[in-house]
Amino acid sequence: MRRSDIALIRDLSLFREMSAAHFDRLANAALLQKFPAQTTLVHEGERPDFLHILVEGSVELFAAWQARETTIDIVRPVTTFILAAVIRDEVYLKSARTLAPSRILLLPAEAVRRTFDQDAAFARAIVNELAERYRRVVRVLKDHKLRTGVERLANWILDEERIQGGKGRITLGHDKRTLSSRLGMTPESLSRNLSSLSGHGLSCRGRDIVITDRVALQRLARPHRLIDGSE
Repeated sequence: MRRSDIALIRDLSLFREMSAAHFDRLANAALLQKFPAQTTLVHEGERPDFLHILVEGSVELFAAWQARETTIDIVRPVTTFILAAVIRDEVYLKSARTLAPSRILLLPAEAVRRTFDQDAAFARAIVNELAERYRRVVRVLKDHKLRTGVERLANWILDEERIQGGKGRITLGHDKRTLSSRLGMTPESLSRNLSSLSGHGLSCRGRDIVITDRVALQRLARPHRLIDGSE
């Protein structure tokens, strides 16, 4: 890996406080690879060989049952994904594929577990990250069970606009089928909900969405810190 990549990974909360010797051992065993879009990285039901860290690009976490498939989450840099399966050495409960050309750091799963046993700071960071992932799952469940489809969409747009720089507009980084699955609705429902938001401060053309009246959109969305994690 390039020194800049090593420095980037070292600065992640997961690795920031661990000993230099243990970090160097992990880094020396790591592989940094490029993957094209729509590459399946992880298959649910299989045991993990690596801990994946997304450095560039985006990754969809999804699951399938019989003829149905659903998006569970969309992961952005720089972060790990499906950490629990690696630490517990159990099968993946979801699959992962790239949504865009991506660079991903692969850390051997066995080396990660060994370091977890040996480095207290690393172990604490793992526990903190798993706890945060659990809290995120609870927030997503509350979002899906307590809000209507149009409320979920409105809150997602407000959050995505913040992530993309707070400039009053967003560009979808993936197709609307993936977004509708992530929000727990059909593509047809997503289209209807986008149309209904035109009366609440939103303009949509293709993958470009513009917030024309933030107050009106927030009035409909009613974001809340116990669901959305913002104050």
